[in-house]
Amino acid sequence: MRPFDYERPAEPDAAVAAVAARPDAVFLGGGTNLVDLMKLGVADPGLLVDVTGLPLDRIERLPAGLRIGATVRNADAAADPDVRRRYPVLARALLAGASGQVRNMATVGGNLLQRTRCSYFQDTTLPCNKREPGSGCSALHGHTRHHAILGASRGCVAVHPSDMAVALAALDATVRVRGPGGERAVPVAGLYRPPDDAPDRDTVLEHGELVTAVDLPAPPPGRSAYRKVRDRASYAFALVSVAAVLDVADGAVRAARIAFGGLAHRPWRALRAEASLVGAPADERSFRAAADEELALARPLPGTQFKVPMARGALVAALRELSAPDAP
Repeated sequence: MRPFDYERPAEPDAAVAAVAARPDAVFLGGGTNLVDLMKLGVADPGLLVDVTGLPLDRIERLPAGLRIGATVRNADAAADPDVRRRYPVLARALLAGASGQVRNMATVGGNLLQRTRCSYFQDTTLPCNKREPGSGCSALHGHTRHHAILGASRGCVAVHPSDMAVALAALDATVRVRGPGGERAVPVAGLYRPPDDAPDRDTVLEHGELVTAVDLPAPPPGRSAYRKVRDRASYAFALVSVAAVLDVADGAVRAARIAFGGLAHRPWRALRAEASLVGAPADERSFRAAADEELALARPLPGTQFKVPMARGALVAALRELSAPDAP
């Protein structure tokens, strides 16, 4: 056991000040990721600042959308009536993540900021640029089954593990942040940094910045779905996942929102697929063409080639479901 200090402030500004004052300090939410990394020796903080006592555990209605506090538990967010009714894709993504026990502990803010589950990152005996910048990426010539096919680099090919973040990206959600310099808002799509530059820094957040809430805009028109493909039916991270919102009128696509999980270092907003769909017939040919348009960007490693047809199939199946006349 490595010793560490522990604080449990009552106000967000006190939490921010405590972490900002020490380079070895980190925020502690539900601990479902951080505590695992501490046990493995991947994380070795000198100070844990527990934010679960802060007044950030509410879900509030905004004039058009919804604000979910950063310490709201994943299980509570998934069960909230407003989330289930207005943002079903988010509720389904939350329920697809981890086990019931983990969802009861994990927080919304922590879910966004969880670190990769790459086995090379978690093994401190092996080189990993995300853990030790400049040491190399062991995954490039190792077991690649769970790694990225979009947006990766020679520096890091790990994927982001969150299901919730994929749905939030499709919904154009915004992350509210408080830090030593005040408050700011960061789109979920812009929260994560590319892996080619300082892969050890997962996000654009500066040291001491605290996620306080996630803001959802008004629900987009159309139907939504979350589809997750994994090695087993429960408690497994996505090989491929897709969050989709599809608005169809008179047999044609009026609007589409699509984000992939399990394919990149961040939730991958499929902008090329979305553009391909708008104005196209809501049929199998259009869906496949949209998938192919996005996946033309894929650069799979040996061992991840299967993710290309898997992602295509997952997206086409989700869009087929949403375009069916009797879809909910």
